[in-house]
Amino acid sequence: MLDLFPEAEKPVDIIPARKLAAKAAALYVAPSGRFETRPVDALRLGFNGIDGDFHSGATRRSGGREPWYPRGTEMRNERQLSIVAADELAVVAERMGLAEVKPEWLGANLVIEGVSNLSMLPAGTLLFFKGGVTIKVDAQNGPCRIAGRSIAEHAGMADVEAGALLFPKAAMRLRGVVAWVEKPGTISVGEEISARVPEQWIYTA
Repeated sequence: MLDLFPEAEKPVDIIPARKLAAKAAALYVAPSGRFETRPVDALRLGFNGIDGDFHSGATRRSGGREPWYPRGTEMRNERQLSIVAADELAVVAERMGLAEVKPEWLGANLVIEGVSNLSMLPAGTLLFFKGGVTIKVDAQNGPCRIAGRSIAEHAGMADVEAGALLFPKAAMRLRGVVAWVEKPGTISVGEEISARVPEQWIYTA
């Protein structure tokens, strides 16, 4: 009889799924046409993301992160929200020789407390907000010079271009994650979040 579940020649280490308790420590929105965000008490989320936000939309145009498409190709918008952690931004600030790096300087929409190594959350992680909203993590957010330039300008760095170049190195794997809205609604500052991290494994051919 055919064995439908043969043993793998190379056993794979599987990390079980888990749940984490978290909180929405701060919320931000980017006015249409602006990269930087400003603090708000609540965010109204639809299937297009945050109403009126710079990154809202069901689709977006490809850029440097998608070299497999001609720049400007219309594609699904999986980057509707930018999520960061205060402890990781503190490390970035220290590496850049700054007193602080504020979430709004790099266009963040949500600061989450209670999740260690936030930037390492795997794709597929679901964030269930107590009020009913669900956000799904797509990927780690790679730091870029656009955000670096914004930080350098707001922090008053003497050499803005040097700061823009320093940020991608200082913030590698500390820039947070990008996510999209799976179940719409309104989220508020201080709202409880249940983060459901999926089962994880490393694929090897």
